[in-house]
Amino acid sequence: MAIKILYVEDELFLGKIVLESLQQRGFEVLMETDGARVINQFQQFLPDICLLDIMIPNINGFELATAIRSIQEDMPIIFLTAKTQTEDVVKGFNLGGNDYIRKPFSMEELIVRINNVLRIPKTTVLKGLEEEVIIGQFRFHAHKQMLILGKDIRKLSYRESELLKYFYLNANELIQRRDLLNHIWGNDSFFNSRNLDVYITKLRGYLKEDPNLQIITIKGVGYRFVAD
Repeated sequence: MAIKILYVEDELFLGKIVLESLQQRGFEVLMETDGARVINQFQQFLPDICLLDIMIPNINGFELATAIRSIQEDMPIIFLTAKTQTEDVVKGFNLGGNDYIRKPFSMEELIVRINNVLRIPKTTVLKGLEEEVIIGQFRFHAHKQMLILGKDIRKLSYRESELLKYFYLNANELIQRRDLLNHIWGNDSFFNSRNLDVYITKLRGYLKEDPNLQIITIKGVGYRFVAD
């Protein structure tokens, strides 16, 4: 079954080139030029990954990413943009973007980045931690990607579950940031490093109800997950 890509781009000439190039490589692609129509298209098309230009009419790429995340939290998103300011890169990752490509880009680069974001097979999710475990006041079911506190059940994304699993299995030990990046994303690139910061912040927010659980940053080295 072909990988489905929702491609949002208002530059028609560029969009046509990218659309046809992706289709020639076997992807199923739906292209949209107007931000106001994207969410409806997203819900009908059910893509495997979204390519979002930032500067598009009516609703920009950052706003679309927020809306998409509210529907499907772990939907892979790659931002495409001519903007080069560092703050735009950081904003993109803080919104949960998986990658960020500056225009102009080659199709080879785009394909590599798409494959990199999608390469983790969901059939192997959290192998080795199949049963529910206790983490402080929480119950964590890695296989079902659920974090439970009392009657409150939080559905985790794939990488949130992988990250919490890694911390659980290495509790109270020094965790090298490089090792964590390689385990979760497969490499320690700048883009993945920014993603890691976002996911660490999310996990801290989820675990804050139990003061005995802490993710401590060891500057320049990595982390220590304290679970007393």
